[in-house]
Amino acid sequence: MPRAARSTKEEILEVATRLMKVRGYHRTALEDVLRESGTAKGNFYHHFRSKEELGYAILDRLLRDFTERTLDPILRDSSRPPLERIEAFFGQLLAAQRARNCVGGCPMANLATELADFHEGFRRRLAEIFALWRARLADALARAQAEGALAPEADAAALARFLVAGLEGAILLTKVQKDIAVMESCVAELRRYLGLYTRPAAGAGASR
Repeated sequence: MPRAARSTKEEILEVATRLMKVRGYHRTALEDVLRESGTAKGNFYHHFRSKEELGYAILDRLLRDFTERTLDPILRDSSRPPLERIEAFFGQLLAAQRARNCVGGCPMANLATELADFHEGFRRRLAEIFALWRARLADALARAQAEGALAPEADAAALARFLVAGLEGAILLTKVQKDIAVMESCVAELRRYLGLYTRPAAGAGASR
């Protein structure tokens, strides 16, 4: 959205989100947000009572963007079988890391690493974000199980947690090593692990 079309609040959120994705919460000074957004301090406090309130708004924004742009369009896409949705989700995360040239990592994980031990309110909000991610994956896995494409002995909730942990670990290693091959290798292993539970089924055959 062009800057002129955004409200002052949206401009503050846009700039602060961009800065915190790179610098983190503590190293992003309010003065930097004001300068880069062209916002006077009085206007800032008209929209946000504190930097902490701004932090919560950024977490809400990250959750909304992740849900509306990635989680729901892919994992709730009823036009394709559940396991294909998960495969598409893997592909989307890989594509995002390629597009970023392995820079930045996952903003939610970055903030969780920085804040979870020091700010209980932020920790709880971040935990809700990851819980929603796990829930979307678990729902797709449970649907695959109901259709016979996933083995009955699979624990959908535990498997979803494992996939989230594996993907976040892959993103972190990719960020540190600055090599997309790291992400590709990790995702390939996650696919192989998930494949241990997959079963040929009528629904899967119909999707070919």
